[in-house]
Order: sequence, then C-alpha cells, then structure tokens
Amino acid sequence: MLGFRRKVRIETERLTLRPPQHADFQGWADLRRQSRDFLTPWEPAWAPDHLTRKSFTNRVYWAQRAISGGTAVPLFMERRQDGRIVGAITLDNIRRGPAQSGTLGYWVGQPFARQGYMSETILAVLHHAFVNMDLSRLEAACLPENTASRGVLENCGFKYEGVAQSYLQIDGRWRNHVLYSSLRNDRRGRTQSG
Repeated sequence: MLGFRRKVRIETERLTLRPPQHADFQGWADLRRQSRDFLTPWEPAWAPDHLTRKSFTNRVYWAQRAISGGTAVPLFMERRQDGRIVGAITLDNIRRGPAQSGTLGYWVGQPFARQGYMSETILAVLHHAFVNMDLSRLEAACLPENTASRGVLENCGFKYEGVAQSYLQIDGRWRNHVLYSSLRNDRRGRTQSG
C-alpha cells in the first residue's frame, strides 16, 4: 500500500505540509521574490518566467500528477498560526522495487530561516516516507559551503556519504555537491563530513 496516492497532508508542531494549490500563487511568489538573494546562491538558475502565474499553475499541475503517479511528493510548508507559506520540500525521484528510495530537496524563505521550520519539516517527511510510504533510504545533496543546509541534515540524522562531482548546475556552473542519506533502519552511527 503506497498510502500517498491522492491526498498528502502532514501536521507538525507548527506547520501543515501539503501540496501546492492555485490559491498559493501570490504568497509563494512574494516569498520567493523577497528571498531571491538568499536562495539563488544555492539553487539552479531561475527560468525567466519563474515567478509568473502560468509557471506556478504548471507547478501545481505537476505536483498533482507526481503525487498521483507516485513519483514525487511536493509539499508547501504552511505556518498554521497565520496560514503563511514559509518554504517547501519535495520528496522526488521516488524509486520503488529493490531501491525503495527518494531524494529530498527543500528551501525556506529568508524571513523564516533559522527558526527550526526546516528541521521540523524534514523530520516529519522522513517519518512519512519511512512509515507511510515504506521507503528505505532518503538522499539529499547540497553545496559544500552551504553550512546551514549541511547542519539541518546532520541535525535530522542524515549521514555524510561523499562528494558528487558536477552534480547540479547552480548559477550557470556545474557544481560539486556533498551527499547525505538517512536510512529507515540506520545502524551506521555518526559519520564525519569532509
């Protein structure tokens, strides 16, 4: 039983994690625009239409297809106290069969950074992936100098595994990334990051 085919909603202490909806456009676009300088050093280059309603509409439809098809679980992080979008996380590249794995990607808006929202989110998604989706391994990657992302992964129990050469294009350049993983039944203990 996959348990996530149609509706995904995860509640944490302060957040509701749910798929994007058309009504989220303005809040999402405002937060991305406000956080541009904070986010762009760590993300692939934004398309020229990144902040347009049409691009966002395509994002919502992709999310619906991905969840329905079991290939990804894209979720917005909505703060329950005021309904504001504070960031997003996507469990992507879901592989079934002998792999039972997926890849995490995430971002948090600048006004909400360093408040524990991402740790809260990652831990909830790990639980959902391992318990409800029966995945065995989650992977995440970030730039070596992204100490905030590395710290949140390590604080959430991810273990350093190595460096992937030319892993993603960031700001128009192929960049190496450090790789982390979390295993459902992890017996590895602490590992040292390089």
